[in-house]
Amino acid sequence: MTLTAPATRGRTAARDADGMAVASFILGLIGLLVMNIFLGPLALVLAGLALRRGTARRGRAFLGLFLGAADLVVLAVLVSADSSVSWSFAG
Repeated sequence: MTLTAPATRGRTAARDADGMAVASFILGLIGLLVMNIFLGPLALVLAGLALRRGTARRGRAFLGLFLGAADLVVLAVLVSADSSVSWSFAG
């Protein structure tokens, strides 16, 4: 009987958490420019999951949290400025 499966599973979970932290950072960054209504909350959820699972990339996860929240702030400003969820460049 081999006991390598639990060790492999632990490393895979750590890599998954690290990947979630990086993904939350990237989605939060992209969300500042496009589709912040979807990417902001997704960045928040992924960052929270990564932190909960004990990622080694805590800085990226916290940046993902910050950028996800910033996406929602940008969305709120856009909605309050012109009562629309879309960008408007016309003056």
